[in-house]
Formats: sequence, structure tokens, C-alpha cells
Amino acid sequence: MSSSKVAKTIPVASRVNRFSYAIRNIVTAAQAVEATGKKVRYLNIGDPVAAGFKTPAHLVEAAARAMRDGHNGYVPSPGIPAAREAVAADYAARGIPVTPDRVLITTGTSEAIELALSALVEDGDEVLVPSPTYPLYTAVLAKLGARPRYYRTDPSHDWHPDLDHLRASITPRTRVLVVIDPNNPTGAVYPKAVRRALIQIAEEHGLAILADEVYSDLGFEGSLPLLGTLDTDAPILSLSSLSKAYLAPGWRTGWLVAAATPRLDAPLAAMKKLADGRLCSPGPMQYAVAAALSGDRSHQVSFRAALAERGRITARAFNAIEGMRCVPPRAAFYALPSVSLPPGRTDEEFVLALLRDTGILVVHGSGFGLPPEAGFFRVVFLASPAELTAAYDDIGAFTREYLRHSG
Repeated sequence: MSSSKVAKTIPVASRVNRFSYAIRNIVTAAQAVEATGKKVRYLNIGDPVAAGFKTPAHLVEAAARAMRDGHNGYVPSPGIPAAREAVAADYAARGIPVTPDRVLITTGTSEAIELALSALVEDGDEVLVPSPTYPLYTAVLAKLGARPRYYRTDPSHDWHPDLDHLRASITPRTRVLVVIDPNNPTGAVYPKAVRRALIQIAEEHGLAILADEVYSDLGFEGSLPLLGTLDTDAPILSLSSLSKAYLAPGWRTGWLVAAATPRLDAPLAAMKKLADGRLCSPGPMQYAVAAALSGDRSHQVSFRAALAERGRITARAFNAIEGMRCVPPRAAFYALPSVSLPPGRTDEEFVLALLRDTGILVVHGSGFGLPPEAGFFRVVFLASPAELTAAYDDIGAFTREYLRHSG
């Protein structure tokens, strides 16, 4: 290149500046700590495989057999028939009659979220998301030019939605209600009355419901009913995957199910059109969907028991730390403790100080849409009970010093 020319910087699209995903973003800080030689204990990402839980052998064999049998090319954009049929049969067995043509196999639930929101909202439209929320929802909305409207969930009522606040948050631009139940990041499970009220509110205002039900099989007391069982005609798009309850997050195999109401015919056609543009989700792993949904699920019994034990350890440990409190989780592998921060301090400051001092990585609550001064942070409790106990002891010791010197 001629020395007289000045190379121009390649610009970045402005939408990227609106996109944030705290669960992964915080890892950059952890990598900087690791570069100093300190070991980092990762309690930030909900990956059961990384914590030593094993993908069931019959799922692995189904995917491996598909590869050996030559199923390594493109597959139909909505998913292979066997996978769509298995999902439809599973939903029917759970009380939601649906045909395979209303099932989309997606690249994890993450893609299902993006396909659904892309089909349902215009630039400037609004989507009701719980606060705290799973941050991918707000990240996708930012990319689409739509806006989240946070509705409160209440830690003093086991993180259940504040229905009055939800109603007050609806505007003429509201298009979708997101329901995450069982909940990430709180571990909450909503009572039937609350779930019925959510459906009623959506119906009153003509809203589609995006029901994130990834953790429905991970209630500590057993599998939980799907939201659509309360009203099979409600405009519910249900999302789930193999990632959590079937211990295969890296396979990126999920599904979206549109309720059997004509009101969702056009959105479903739009999602199929969008799915055509990405060709297909990973093919061989789709051959494990039928094995998962119609095969042995005994691993879930032991997995739920392990999570329940870890959830009890987590709530007990944080509630024993002066200046902290924690609503006991009832499902999945997340809890959202809070620390009583001194005035002027933020949750992210606390989390980063904890990381640098102890090597323990959690995620600040403001990354999930909570006020930074409220002092919430999410913990993933997939590590062994002994590892969790040691980590919580270190968090307690750090917190006592932090509050003593920050007051």
C-alpha cells in the first residue's frame, strides 16, 4: 500500500453496540484474572457437562449412529421428520395436542428465541420480559430494533411475577409476553394461578406468549406441566431443547412448538421462512431427539435429586452470610442471591472484586435487567457439593471484608 494513503477503519454496525450478553461478557474479566496465574472457579454458565454430568449414552449412540449411517448432509429446514414427530408426540402426551408440522427443530433454544422474535416484532415494537430476565431476549430485541418492557418478579414472593406491574407495562406497541418458567436466573417455579393469569393477560391484549420451558423437566419435585396445558387454544410458542434436561448443551438442538390455534399460522409460516434462510440446524444431533423423548429418562431422576441437594446447600449458605439473602430455588441450577451494597456501589463492582480476590466468577444482576444498586448476582450451582461449600465459604469471607471496608 502506498505510504501516502491512510487506511480507513472499517465501521461496525450500530446494532452491535446495543447487543450485550452478560453471561459470556464477564468471562473476559475472568480470563484476565487467569492470566495472572490465579485459578478461576466458574459459577457463571449453566453447562452441566462442564460440571461432570454425562450425556445419556443412548443419545450419544443415536447421534453417532446417524453419522456412521451417512446422515451428515443438509437436512430439511424445519427438522427431520422423526425429530418433529417425537416432539409432537411428547407434547401430546403432556396434554398439548399438536401435529409435527407445527414443530421447528432449531439450533438450540437460542435460535428459537431469535426466529420467534424476528417473526413477531417490528422495529419499535415492545416485548414484555421478566425482570430479572435471561439476557438473550434483550440482546435479540436490541438487534431487531425492538424494545423490552420489563415486568417485575418479586423476591419477597418467591420471584413470582408482579401481575399488576405487568398489566401496567402494556402499551399499544406491546406484541409479545415472554414467560420463563421454570425460571433462569432465579430458579423460581410459578403457581398455576399465576400461570393462568399470565395467559389471561395476554389474551386480553392480543399478545403472543413466548414460553421458555427449557427447565420444565428439572423441577426439584419432578417434571412440571407445560404452560399450554392450561389453555390449548392460547397463542403460545413453547421453546425447549436437549441442552439442559438431556445434558447435551453443545449439540445445539432445540425446538419451537406453535400451539394448534389458527392465530399462530401466519407467525409459524414466517418462522419457517426465516428458518429456510439458515438451511438447517445440525443434522446428526436431530437423530437423538426421538431417542431422548421416547427413550429412557432415568438420568433425570438422579439429576433432579443432585440439583435439589445443591439448591438447598446454596440457599442455606447465602442466607447464613451476614448482609446477604437468597430465595431458595425450586428448579434448574440457578439462584439469585443479593448483597446489601453500601451506597454508591454496584453489583458489577462487587462481582469483579469477588473475582479478583477469590477467583470465583458469578454474574451481576444488572446483566439480567435488575438495578445495579440492588446487589443481586446469579450463581450456577452445578459443581459438586464440596466445591460449592468451599466457594460459598470464600464468598462469605470476602463479603464480610468487602462490607466492612466499603461502608
